[in-house]
Amino acid sequence: MVDAIVASDIAPDVDGRSESRKGPRWYRSLTLQVALAAVAGILLGWWSPQGGEAMQPLGDTFIRLIKMVVTPIAFLTIVSGVATVGDLKRVGRIGGGALLYFEVVTTVALALAMVCANIFRPGDGMIGRGVQSAVDVKQFESADAGSFVGHFLSTLVPDNIVGAFAKGDLLQVVLFGILFGCAAVLVGKRAQPLLDFVHAVSDILFKIIGLVMRLAPLGAFGSLAFAVGKYGLASVLVLGKALACVYLTSAVFVIVVLGLLCRLSGFSLLRLLRFVGDEIMIVVGTATSETVLPQLIAKLNRLGCSAPAASLVLPTGYSFNADGASIYLAIAALFIAQAYGIHLSFAQQAGVLFLLMLTSKGAGGVGGAGFITLAATLSATHVLPVEGLGLLVGVDRFMTQSRSVTNIIGNSVATVIVSRWSGEFDAAKANAVYAETFGAGVSFSSLPRRAKSSAGSP
Repeated sequence: MVDAIVASDIAPDVDGRSESRKGPRWYRSLTLQVALAAVAGILLGWWSPQGGEAMQPLGDTFIRLIKMVVTPIAFLTIVSGVATVGDLKRVGRIGGGALLYFEVVTTVALALAMVCANIFRPGDGMIGRGVQSAVDVKQFESADAGSFVGHFLSTLVPDNIVGAFAKGDLLQVVLFGILFGCAAVLVGKRAQPLLDFVHAVSDILFKIIGLVMRLAPLGAFGSLAFAVGKYGLASVLVLGKALACVYLTSAVFVIVVLGLLCRLSGFSLLRLLRFVGDEIMIVVGTATSETVLPQLIAKLNRLGCSAPAASLVLPTGYSFNADGASIYLAIAALFIAQAYGIHLSFAQQAGVLFLLMLTSKGAGGVGGAGFITLAATLSATHVLPVEGLGLLVGVDRFMTQSRSVTNIIGNSVATVIVSRWSGEFDAAKANAVYAETFGAGVSFSSLPRRAKSSAGSP
């Protein structure tokens, strides 16, 4: 089902094949269009801050259009993927491998961020440079890690599934989708009419996504014009060291950690990034990874990940595999400690790391959750001031871009790797699709096909 959706001519640029069908017309590239729109937005915000702020509705409207269908698409693809498998042991194998991978990799991201923050010390001497708190932090002061984790666990299961869809709570919808799909497997043939309906609705929603993605350049233009116009380039310069630390750590994590994992798994990180380049550029422009979830599920399925694997791993990773958010949270916590001249011992930093391992879950897929999560961690330490959040608000928008891009790359890598672990990856299909997209003789994977015969089929 997902393969057919991606091949649709409604969204010709989403899969990167439009140029091969229509000729080498460079201006048709969605990546280039988004990049040019992003540059134009930055220039407008710098030249005319008031005009840049006025562009906010463009970015907000595009993001709302995507969010409008993200939650139902996540539910329907999970139900379709689980029900199509017809084997609950196979579902458990995929899910168990994904959770193990998520926990290990996010812990590595947190540890790497803390090492970088200790080496570069971005917060040293910050207080006294005239940097003022730009946010009322009293709204966060009641948060503490114990209540935050308790709240996370207690709200994992929705008391009203309609409310979960209305709020766009992706984690609750994922859980319900897995249970619904498993129940459909147990019901058997009687559930087939409902599953046919699920497939049909999914097709329609993916067509909507294809139409909305044509507006991605406008969304990127509006989002970046507003960010630069409201906060200005000066805010980036004042807190540039912290911002640079987040970007540098994210780059090291992607290139070294994820690059090594990809190599050990038998494929090239650079080739995967090239394949999902359009989605990465959209995330750069909109500063939210939710905008690309639907088409990324379809695209990774087309690359060779089975429909069950892509439908389970990617949406779950949005909450449990927030690599970019983990890096931001660790650096932000130590930045605040350094800014206020608070020395944290190794044991105290280890305690902060442990808290972040718990509180970072769910921070990657919800807009604004990073600030709440950071507040919870700061309160729980009883050492770091929650007021320190005000130091970061000026560059939070720019850090959000780094978080979102790292999250989307990390989850794309996770989906391919977990698919390989679970025998749900069709290497022959991946090589054929990659060669079709980027030219004959170019392969995606060097490993032999390990997947079962049904792995690549939806």
